[in-house]
Amino acid sequence: MSERVAFVGCGSWGSALAVLLARKGLRVTVWDGDSSVLRGIRETRHNPYYVPNLEFPDTVDVCDTLEECLRSASMVVIVVPAAAVRQVCAVAAPLLRDPAVTIVSATKGLEPDTGARVTERIVAALGPSAAQRLVALSGPNLADEVARDMPTATVVAGPSPQRLMHVQKAFSAGVFRVYTSADIVGVELGGALKNVIALAAGISDGLGYADNTKASLITRGLAEITRLGVALGARPETFMGLSGLGDLVATCSSRTSRNWRVGYALAQGVPLARAVDELGMVAEGVPTAQAARVLCQRTGTEMPIAAQVHSVLFEAQDPRKAVEGLMARPLREEVLPDPPSTASTSS
Repeated sequence: MSERVAFVGCGSWGSALAVLLARKGLRVTVWDGDSSVLRGIRETRHNPYYVPNLEFPDTVDVCDTLEECLRSASMVVIVVPAAAVRQVCAVAAPLLRDPAVTIVSATKGLEPDTGARVTERIVAALGPSAAQRLVALSGPNLADEVARDMPTATVVAGPSPQRLMHVQKAFSAGVFRVYTSADIVGVELGGALKNVIALAAGISDGLGYADNTKASLITRGLAEITRLGVALGARPETFMGLSGLGDLVATCSSRTSRNWRVGYALAQGVPLARAVDELGMVAEGVPTAQAARVLCQRTGTEMPIAAQVHSVLFEAQDPRKAVEGLMARPLREEVLPDPPSTASTSS
């Protein structure tokens, strides 16, 4: 009997990953807090709200309750918005006590009021011993492209080599290449913080700026992400990889990116509440901008681009004035992280 994988959350990313595994022959169950999503998948075999063109194989079981979804699963994938993780963990904790179950976080966000990473919130709910069972998945993986079988790569990170190999094997497919990393802190932070820079990229494009501006934003945004990541215990070289630079380039460049679309709308004068409402999905960069502010204050880290994004989102700052503020900052030396000391790498 094939492995059973439970998906907690069935938005666009959860749907794309669930179908990816189901097509490989794994037994997949899905649950979502929105009953209309579940009803749509059960009745039409499509997710009507997020990825309507993606067909769910008949082997994907749609569950009405979280308990039903998690029952007998050997791997659980958490793909709910970061702001909902605390509530979901509170309900799911009694169902996730089995030490044999591997827990994968595919959520690219941070808890807005605390700055907590998803795996930190899971450990808080399940206890310290759960840390060895956790794996984070992140990379340049736009859900719509994964759903259309466009080749891409991703990285899974965690403290247990055995769990990493398990998840790597489960998710690897002809169009989905999976690498491993021991730096779960860096992989999670890279996947979350790039959304804030993607908002800035959308604002830049919405203001009519061109490629020089975008390239500068991506490069200096990566420097900011790395600076905060290192202050929180991540390895600097992680941010040059798939969950850092790779995801940053994809999210800042794609017009299908949720965060890019919200930033673009803001530059056009659309109020934040309306921009998010018209998107119809969660743009993790918005709450993550709040989380980044919390983490910067806690660590004494400077993130000028993220700070200006926060001012546009929550302080009624004019987007063009925000750009002018960045350009008027005191001149300084470009400081780059030291290159990794590993002797060799392979692709």
